[in-house]
Amino acid sequence: MRMTPFFSVGVALMLSACSNYPSPIDDNFGASVRHMVQTQTANPSAPRSSESAATTDGQAARAAVDRYQKSFEVPPLPTNVFNIGVGGGSAGASGASR
Repeated sequence: MRMTPFFSVGVALMLSACSNYPSPIDDNFGASVRHMVQTQTANPSAPRSSESAATTDGQAARAAVDRYQKSFEVPPLPTNVFNIGVGGGSAGASGASR
């Protein structure tokens, strides 16, 4: 009675799970990503190459890394020192005597 439409929809869903796999969509899945990675790689044979990528000596590279890391250091805040009553001049004195 009322169960027949629900039953037929359930059977149809179960049979659709047995569809043809892999589909044409699955054959090309990820092809665009692989293509973009391949076109954006500067030297695709770099992992297989025996050439060194370093074109500078170790001391210069180490100095560059040290300067880069020091650029993120925050300098200490200056201390606020009040010098009250210390100094050579007197306040309010105009130099004229009475």
